[in-house]
Amino acid sequence: MILANCVHSRFRVALVAATFALGFLNALPAHADDAKLPERAATITKEKTTLRASFGYRDAVDTKIQGKLTSGLPTVIAMRAYLLRTGEDAPIALAVRSCRVVYDLWDEVFRVHLEAPGVVRDTAAVNVEGVLRICAEAKEMPVADSGSLTAEKSYFLAVLVEVNPVKPETVEQMRRWVSRPAGSTSIGPGDALFGSFAGLFLRDLTTADRILRFRTPAFKP
Repeated sequence: MILANCVHSRFRVALVAATFALGFLNALPAHADDAKLPERAATITKEKTTLRASFGYRDAVDTKIQGKLTSGLPTVIAMRAYLLRTGEDAPIALAVRSCRVVYDLWDEVFRVHLEAPGVVRDTAAVNVEGVLRICAEAKEMPVADSGSLTAEKSYFLAVLVEVNPVKPETVEQMRRWVSRPAGSTSIGPGDALFGSFAGLFLRDLTTADRILRFRTPAFKP
């Protein structure tokens, strides 16, 4: 009798856990574009066969982060922009930008190392405004080869910004992505994407000192 009650009790616990998990999964948006991410304006242009995007994310650097910038300790501002087709879950392209900022206490300037599609350079900024111009604004950033997109379909960018990512491997993965030949942004079946869309955009995970998630309005190439 005791054994039977124990088995029955365990079955009820497993059933409750399974029901909770199923409810959680059902509560997730069916598609990426149903995620209700805040929408942010962006300028989408096409230069020959390259689709480019311009948008800002200066609000990632709030007052607290600005204080860290001037401390002399390294600050990393990492941005990932995933290109998705409306109504589908799998991203088809990924563009990344990563800035490592260190305030030079001796020279009183910010040393900035920028890695972006087709760009790896070291520069300097004399104030926080200069850091924001370099590190918190995507300007005509290559997003995808427009020839790989369908003119009749609509697309959007889902953007994730992390300031000081907790996992060092995240920055390393971004560095390897940027170093791909010719700054390629297209995503293949075997490419590592640093996590699923649900994991990156739909769950409240603490992966950095500050996180921004937003999307652009839908557009056609």
